[in-house]
Amino acid sequence: MIRRKFLGLMTLASATGLATLKTAAALEKKTAAYKVAGFTCITCAVGLETLLQREHGIAAAKATYPEAILTVTYDPRTISEAAIVEVVESLGFHATQLHSS
Repeated sequence: MIRRKFLGLMTLASATGLATLKTAAALEKKTAAYKVAGFTCITCAVGLETLLQREHGIAAAKATYPEAILTVTYDPRTISEAAIVEVVESLGFHATQLHSS
């Protein structure tokens, strides 16, 4: 059921596009890395990237499969690391922070 919800959200995200205006100069960027449990295929990693990049305050997301590492560049004034973890977990995965800079 969680996988079906995740795939549905991914489909919706690609149908509406990723057209967001993110000015790099306006963002105070921080980067955090997470170990993600629950990836079963490359589609999970790509879908997670796509959905995270739609979140307000996230400038970039890169997930790898099979390593299951997620790296997120974000604006800490807009979104917290705890909120990033909540988004990841709401999509059916479990994230454990590796490091932050």
